[in-house]
Amino acid sequence: MFNMLKSSSISSLFLFTYSIAIFPVTIFFLMNQSCIIFEWNIFQMSSCIMTFIFIFDAVSLSFSNVVCLISSCVMMFSSSYMSHDPFLKRFTWLVMLFVLSMNLLVFIPSLPALLLGWDGLGIVSFALVIYYQNMKSLGAGMITVLANRIGDVMILISIGLLVLQGHWMIISMWDFYLSTWTALAVTLAAMTKSAQIPFSSWLPAAMAAPTPVSALVHSSTLVTAGVFLVVRFFPFLETISGFKSALLFISVLTLLMAGIGANYENDLKKIIALSTLSQLGVMMMSLGMGMPYLALFHLYTHALFKALLFLCAGMIIHNSSNTQDIRHMGLIAQQAPLTVACMNIANLSLCGAPFLSGFYSKDLILELSLHNPTSFLMVLLIFLATGMTAAYSFRLSFCSLWGHMKNNPYHGKQEADPYVNWSVTVLSLAAISAGVCLQSTFLTFDPTPLILPTYLKLLTVFVILMGLFVAFMLWESTFSESEMSKTKFFCSTMWFLTPLSSQPLTKFSMQLGTHLMKSIDLGWLEIMGGQGSAAMTSNISMANQSIQVKTFNYFITLMILAMILLGFMMHS
Repeated sequence: MFNMLKSSSISSLFLFTYSIAIFPVTIFFLMNQSCIIFEWNIFQMSSCIMTFIFIFDAVSLSFSNVVCLISSCVMMFSSSYMSHDPFLKRFTWLVMLFVLSMNLLVFIPSLPALLLGWDGLGIVSFALVIYYQNMKSLGAGMITVLANRIGDVMILISIGLLVLQGHWMIISMWDFYLSTWTALAVTLAAMTKSAQIPFSSWLPAAMAAPTPVSALVHSSTLVTAGVFLVVRFFPFLETISGFKSALLFISVLTLLMAGIGANYENDLKKIIALSTLSQLGVMMMSLGMGMPYLALFHLYTHALFKALLFLCAGMIIHNSSNTQDIRHMGLIAQQAPLTVACMNIANLSLCGAPFLSGFYSKDLILELSLHNPTSFLMVLLIFLATGMTAAYSFRLSFCSLWGHMKNNPYHGKQEADPYVNWSVTVLSLAAISAGVCLQSTFLTFDPTPLILPTYLKLLTVFVILMGLFVAFMLWESTFSESEMSKTKFFCSTMWFLTPLSSQPLTKFSMQLGTHLMKSIDLGWLEIMGGQGSAAMTSNISMANQSIQVKTFNYFITLMILAMILLGFMMHS
């Protein structure tokens, strides 16, 4: 039987079995709030001990569970989506390496060993982004890997600083005189992986990867690594003054930028990528307000509905002759009812529609932002960005799912694929029910309930409805190639982050290379090196030769005179 199955289906079954097997263990650890640490000493140098540590607690086990459940659905989906690919086995190995790296990151609380998973994510993501071998993919892969290298370097710097502490255990960090620098390095590392401003531009660029990879990268693996790192370090980081307010400010800016950018984007996958960016902003904002477990709760619910959203988008792209532009789509709701039903579940969950999984975490974060002593400007921007989320989700659905048909009518949509249907259905059920299940197990509320006045309680729903209304009023149904205004260009290039993060760097390095080549290779090295020495020796030999030619007659005369003198001397 296994010989008949594809490699991706086998890996999907393996991941699904692992996820089911680890689920009761996760529940046990959650209920008992217990934590087990395995420590293996590798070597000891003076007072610094190099150890390899594994930690089993509620956070790591639940994270691993969610990642493997999503990965199994994604691998099941790729059995159909990547069926035409001649290198399916290689693709499967890469994705499994990706999942392994994420699990290593989750289960290891020691910084040097954590680098295994952290660097593994960066390298494998590069290999997956450049999977379709063309120049566009290579450019996107380079931006991804270089942005993530900044984070890797920051982790290395923090490892160097923590030598002074004598150990690298994340769990027992304490205050020492370089703790602020360590906190800064760790926060910067988390910001690069989770694509916060100013490292945001690699996230939409990473869409060059195949859709199953995008579903995995943007839901539960690469981008959530940064959030997870801050959650792990949170007890140490919150002791640093100014950390929370700085993180809150940056995350709200990211949230706003992604919300505005998605409303101007026309590429289906990039819209969903920007929605991921805005939700990462929400998670970081929750951390900035001092609620790490709530951020983790939102991370889980978001991972489930975002993976579903990507799989549905992949199905739509696959069935629209590989078109990704939403202006070329239309009336998909009648042609692919199951895909569109699941996509609507995911979209509503993203907006925070009541009683879907996104509502439980997102609504709670927004209510706590009203309840906590947060700056009024921050709250205003947060709710503005929440309205934006509803607006771009509605625009996406209107353009591609319900609008009038703008694509090729002869191209039939097929929904008879069991691989796709099973993976999408499992994730849909998770996206509907995960919120209630996780809230009842994961969040332990204080004895004091969260009491807000009615108008603040209804504010979130009102903002979402306003977002829908504004999108409906301002939405352009016509396919127009109008002149791009400066405002539109500013918003669609993520506040100029995309051109700024790629072009000046490449221009600087290329100009530097050209100048170095002209001044050193074609300049000093030529004068001091090969050609210079050749010219010098040839000049000397030429001079020598000319002297010899010119003074040939003198030589003969001298010789004759010498002989005459010699003759005279001998006669005398």
